[in-house]
Amino acid sequence: MTTLVNPADGRTVADVPDTPAGEVAAVVQTAREAFEQWREATPGERARVLLRLADLVEGDAEELTRLEVEETGKPAAVFRDGELPFAIDNLRFFAGAARSLEGTGAGVLSKGYTSVLVRRPIGVVGSISPWNFPFIMAVWKAGPALAAGNAVVIKPAPRTPRTTLRLAELFAAAGAPDGLLQVVTGGADVGQALVTDPGVDMVSVTGSTETGRAVMRGAVDGLKRVHLELGGKAPALVFADAALEHMAAGVVMGATYNTGQDCTAATRVYIDRSRYGEAVEALRDALSRVRPGDPWEADSDIGPLISAEHRDRVDGFVRRASGRVVWGGAPIDGPGFYYTPTLIADADQSSEIVQSEIFGPVLVAVPFDGEDEAVRLANDTPYGLASSVWSADVSRALRVSHRLDVGVTWVNDHLPIASEAPHGGVKGSGFGKDMSQEAVQEYSVTRHLMIKHAAPEARDSFRPA
Repeated sequence: MTTLVNPADGRTVADVPDTPAGEVAAVVQTAREAFEQWREATPGERARVLLRLADLVEGDAEELTRLEVEETGKPAAVFRDGELPFAIDNLRFFAGAARSLEGTGAGVLSKGYTSVLVRRPIGVVGSISPWNFPFIMAVWKAGPALAAGNAVVIKPAPRTPRTTLRLAELFAAAGAPDGLLQVVTGGADVGQALVTDPGVDMVSVTGSTETGRAVMRGAVDGLKRVHLELGGKAPALVFADAALEHMAAGVVMGATYNTGQDCTAATRVYIDRSRYGEAVEALRDALSRVRPGDPWEADSDIGPLISAEHRDRVDGFVRRASGRVVWGGAPIDGPGFYYTPTLIADADQSSEIVQSEIFGPVLVAVPFDGEDEAVRLANDTPYGLASSVWSADVSRALRVSHRLDVGVTWVNDHLPIASEAPHGGVKGSGFGKDMSQEAVQEYSVTRHLMIKHAAPEARDSFRPA
């Protein structure tokens, strides 16, 4: 049994039974049986179920908002008016993508034969989703896998399981085969059982880089396909011609959204030395206007961190940081696990505060001299998920963007996403794409069908062809 705690006030909100690790195999077997039925469904049939699911999610908005806010502490308006409509749009996109997963007519590749390339589902997908965006990440895991014709067994983070459990209930109500989308709950032992189960054909994980490494080790013996969306340490490169007020608003939004508990969060700001002092002041002013508060109050910009332990972890990074604290730098007194939005300037590039993922509302500013140094500093971490470039010079923005070792670069903004755009990283941020048609392709395989043009000749006896 896992006790769920509201991070905004520290109160218990629910107790959720854990799935015994020994029962995971039976869940996977049920998913296998459902897969055998779902794989033969037409694209149109899959699409109709996903569209019904999207409608049911839309109708369940208030209950999903209550569950998500109680477990994560994020502002209700952020989830209800932003993340939830986007998740619904994702589902409707995946419904359309289910009807667009086409193979390729490859033509005559060998004399006397016609080859056709078709895409087929992989089988049972074991998914592990994180606590920072529990509902939308469950959609990102389940949506493309189901659209491609797979079955899914998903394990949400122990602290935030209820919106994922609710998603599975709504999917069943949408008319899906029994057992096609199932949820197992619990900790690392349940995750390990899911990853290593021989009935799981693919593993998809969103989590820390360390979690990704552990999952890859667990998947090795079964030679399972692995999809990983892992940590990040996104740089924002601010050039001398950037509009500083606009930049500060965008970077601070990117740094504090979801209280900084976001792998794409703007965490490192590299600023042209000629504008460094001005830019730091602009960032401080923008950060000072970010309002932590009660998730149910309309004027709250950010909520608490997920737990007391995580708040202490974030505070430890700040206390050990090189450089100077320009704004914030301490927990907030009172109920809940709140932390002051924080800006640290003049940090050393090799220091922990620059190199490690903090996962909190902490922004670090560092000056640079010239475009080459900006790119070098931006690429100088183990991560490669997201970045932004701030400049009025379109040529420079494009030139710099092409040199950054990341999965996505935003120009003069930070964080916007679209259902049609792939999301995923390189290096220590993992591999594979969420969202877009590419995500659906991640959960399918190409098969080669080779057809002989003429019937074979009749033979009186065996002879070599």
